[in-house]
Amino acid sequence: MTMTNRRCRAALFLPASNARAIEKVRGLTCDTVILDLEDAVAPEAKAAARDAAVTAAHRGFGDRRLVVRANAVGTPWHDDDLAALAGAPVDAVLLPKLDDAGACDAARRALGANGPALWAMIETARGLMALPALAAGAATWRLEALVAGTNDLALDLRCRPDAARTPLVPHLAAIVAAARAGGMIALDGVLNAITDAARLAAECAQGAMLGFDGKTLIHPNQVAAAQAAFGPTDAELAWAARVVAAFAAPEADGRGAIALDGAMVERLHLAEAERMLAEAGTPSSAS
Repeated sequence: MTMTNRRCRAALFLPASNARAIEKVRGLTCDTVILDLEDAVAPEAKAAARDAAVTAAHRGFGDRRLVVRANAVGTPWHDDDLAALAGAPVDAVLLPKLDDAGACDAARRALGANGPALWAMIETARGLMALPALAAGAATWRLEALVAGTNDLALDLRCRPDAARTPLVPHLAAIVAAARAGGMIALDGVLNAITDAARLAAECAQGAMLGFDGKTLIHPNQVAAAQAAFGPTDAELAWAARVVAAFAAPEADGRGAIALDGAMVERLHLAEAERMLAEAGTPSSAS
């Protein structure tokens, strides 16, 4: 699928078995739709949900990323999920509870070299230990994103997160670092308290501070907060456009650093500006 907007600020989960929710999401502004075959679907509804996800994928979701979360490795539904999604028009298949990097290799074979990309959820202690291997193999497996599964991770670690998620912060930072090392998207975990706007704003701000590209969500009323918190903002995009224009000017030819807006900017800032504009679907004239 070709996207004009590569930002992934708000990634909304919804059960693939819920036809009404699927129709509703077509009118929302979330950047990514994640059709869920795992936690949100009862065992007896797994096969029907899989068929519904493939049908919905063929209808499309406009310029949003479309991801389907498969059932975990070792469950009775995992292999059938991958077989059904191998030829489906989805951007990625999300592997939950990824404990072993080898699962990415197996999933890549099942989906085919030209099949959907892979996303991986880090929600176990073993998953945290696999982060270096995931970063190293990301290009080979077309692993495009790491998603923090904060609810399951807290249970597996037997920690007791407070409102600031204090015991999880080092692990969230490790997920971001692995994503950056492997050239991947990094998404923060969900917030179950769907009516607590203040806590959502705080978690989004914290996630952005840690370096996440966006946040996974479980309710449509969480989309606006995530999109507001995760950049680039309009002001940042305006700065990026000025940086690109300044380096494109004849007088900047061959220079490693130039003055702009009262500060020195370097070629590394140009690269960041071009990345921000590309993610936002804004053309860049810099070479």
